[in-house]
Amino acid sequence: TFDPAQVTYRQLIEFFYKMHDPTTSNRQGPDTGSQYRSGIFYHDAEQETIAREVTKKANEKWWKGKIVTEILPAGEWWDAEDYHQKYLDNNPGGYECPSHFLRSFPPLD
Repeated sequence: TFDPAQVTYRQLIEFFYKMHDPTTSNRQGPDTGSQYRSGIFYHDAEQETIAREVTKKANEKWWKGKIVTEILPAGEWWDAEDYHQKYLDNNPGGYECPSHFLRSFPPLD
């Protein structure tokens, strides 16, 4: 659950670009397919503006023009199957993606 009283949308998007590899189309680490594409979803015009601004800055300063992340309106939500819920709680060490780790990029502003 996203709680803007705890973290701003901008902070969330910046963290996303620090821990996620946004440079591969339809792929994350060893996983391939359109379900693994990089995407940011927004709920209103303000979120869209923030997502595009942060993406532009991250693309210029951190990822050297290689970001392929899609920025799209949020649509209908479907929960994953039960066996995917709290997956790592139920399968400790059960998944590790070599492209997901916290990078020590300099601040964007």
